[in-house]
Amino acid sequence: MSLWAIVPVKPLKNAKSRLSAVLSPEQRYELAGAMFRHVLSVVTTVPEVSGVLVISRDTKALAIAREMGAKTIQESAISDLNPALMRATMIVKSWRVDAVLILPADLPFLHADDVQALIALAKNPSIVIATDHNGDGTNALLARPPGVIQFDYGPGSYQRHIASAERAGIEVMTYHSDRLASDIDVPGDLDLYRRIRSEGSFGHLPDFSFARSGGMETLE
Repeated sequence: MSLWAIVPVKPLKNAKSRLSAVLSPEQRYELAGAMFRHVLSVVTTVPEVSGVLVISRDTKALAIAREMGAKTIQESAISDLNPALMRATMIVKSWRVDAVLILPADLPFLHADDVQALIALAKNPSIVIATDHNGDGTNALLARPPGVIQFDYGPGSYQRHIASAERAGIEVMTYHSDRLASDIDVPGDLDLYRRIRSEGSFGHLPDFSFARSGGMETLE
């Protein structure tokens, strides 16, 4: 099976705005960049992934992607995620690939084993989907063939993607991994971030120190 990964990237300087109460703009930028580089470092070294396509309107993110061996598409400032992903999918489909894997740029604990497990589950036709710890978002979506369903990212996307596939009569395969389910979006996610990072396997991630004050985490 020939498969390409597609990684959409928001402007790094605007990323992780929901962490603004506990991280400075510089720290959020550092965190977003580290997670993006990690995702690329994983998918570009998985033998089953034929190539990686990064889509973004952030020229810095696109430069990082090219440095790490990915192809890029620059989106316009008014581009929306779902149409952008469909355009990227149609481009990849024109290269006669069998499947696409959509991965967010902010999966700090993604492992090659997760990517290979997702690929191993894929049938033709089908989607393979993984969610976050809340069962809300879509943290990975493999579509075989490309474009087999319309993308519908946003709050509640996990169930919408499943429903879309079921309406189309497409088999849905679900995959769960604590690593893949762990995204860092809100201050409450930082306890998990610190714990996993302290275990020593993810030294690529920045080390932020926090103190609790009145129930809210603040920078020391």
